Amino acid sequence: MQPNEVVRPRLGRDAVSLGDHLIRVVKLLNAHRHQVPRQHPGVDPAAYPLLFTLAVGPMRMSELAAHIHSDISTVSRQVAHFVALGLITRDPDPTDGRAQQLHLTDDALAVLVCVQDSRERWIDQLLIDWGQDEREAFAGHLARFAESLEQHLPLRHHSTNKDHV
Repeated sequence: MQPNEVVRPRLGRDAVSLGDHLIRVVKLLNAHRHQVPRQHPGVDPAAYPLLFTLAVGPMRMSELAAHIHSDISTVSRQVAHFVALGLITRDPDPTDGRAQQLHLTDDALAVLVCVQDSRERWIDQLLIDWGQDEREAFAGHLARFAESLEQHLPLRHHSTNKDHV
């Protein structure tokens, strides 16, 4: 062994294969995202998780950032953009008048319905030749994988929101 050489444990074939497939899926999803027509001209599809999270209910900026696993400065810029578009309102927090709660407007909810409908049609088309049992098993494995992934994020980013986007 050379000085400063890092010793890595050998990964099982399953881990290597899963890693390769995950990288491929992430790249394909990113490529798809860039080709999907926008449901609103001012809303980048990368920002949909922020809107879907707020659809669960009003929350403070810091809560929103934690739920979507992002830093507060990034979320603050996105929220300011959505406020300017009329998709989010800032209202006084009823428990602390100095703080604000973010709420989706009816226009934002309409955008989310379109996004969700479009996504469901796309996934249905992708899995058209899959049986119901295969779809359910895949959904279950994907949910379990997401939970494992979330558990391994730094503690400050853990979300209690189980309504995934």
